[in-house]
Amino acid sequence: MNTIQVIPLQQIDLSDETFSVNFMPDLQNLRASIDEVGLIQPALLRKKQDGYQIVSGFRRISILKDLGRPDSLARIIDEKELEDLQLFSSSLHENLTTRGFNAVEMAIALEKLIQQFRVDPGVIVKKYLPLFNLESDEKILNTYLSLARMEEEIKGYVLREEVSRTNIRKLAIYSSEDRLALFALFSPLKLGENRLREMLTLLDEISKRDRLTVREIVDRPEIQAILSHKELTASQRTERMKKILMDLRYPRMAVLEETFERKKRNLGLPSRVSLSHSPFFEGKELKIEFQFETVEQFQSIVSSLSSLVGKRELKELIES
Repeated sequence: MNTIQVIPLQQIDLSDETFSVNFMPDLQNLRASIDEVGLIQPALLRKKQDGYQIVSGFRRISILKDLGRPDSLARIIDEKELEDLQLFSSSLHENLTTRGFNAVEMAIALEKLIQQFRVDPGVIVKKYLPLFNLESDEKILNTYLSLARMEEEIKGYVLREEVSRTNIRKLAIYSSEDRLALFALFSPLKLGENRLREMLTLLDEISKRDRLTVREIVDRPEIQAILSHKELTASQRTERMKKILMDLRYPRMAVLEETFERKKRNLGLPSRVSLSHSPFFEGKELKIEFQFETVEQFQSIVSSLSSLVGKRELKELIES
């Protein structure tokens, strides 16, 4: 039978993380609450020969220690009362009802169930994935297990950027060294979900074609030059980085693009006029767009466009 007692913090083993799944917890609100009104929900401790082991309440006890409190309210269970897996499962249920888990914490929990508590993966798929509101699918289990085994920097990035399971699987194919190189590349950029997937795909294709590691690609001078441009915004860095990766992946396209831009500059188009080619140069059609606010501006632009008819540069663009 559990009893509630006041336990001195010095008797609690804060280094024992057998039942912990915490990763980058947001403690601000909890800290403010404990500081103002004290501990409302007692921690759950297991009595050991040399003190107490935390089953649930790691964050609460950590905050009490930081606040300089000498002790904690706790429910106490006897060392032989319950098996480790029962205690871990109880801790998961308690935390799910009080705070929930972020993606990395779910990954850590699933990894511990397999590696530490020796639960069969089939049981985890059927019993524990639904507990986290995840579909009962082995592929999903493997995705979270791969996340649990990644580097701390990558876990933090996944959490901050809310990286999807699809992109987690893409990250999982790389070595630790390559993932850390990706972290150094992506952290200064402004990447949404689609742009991240696009860049990972480009890097993977370049790596396979040229037989290079991702780190070797990231270490290229032109890529490092963009990362070192502190005056550029995150969005500007992202667009420039995408262009470099596209050029590396499609070198012929880069030559065509450079030629097109040079010939377009030679046309001397008005500032309100844009000229673009077909996507990936798959067709010969060109598209002209322009903006105007007055009839006079419209007449000026049309006149300027009419004057292009006899230009050699326009003929080259059409025939190239």
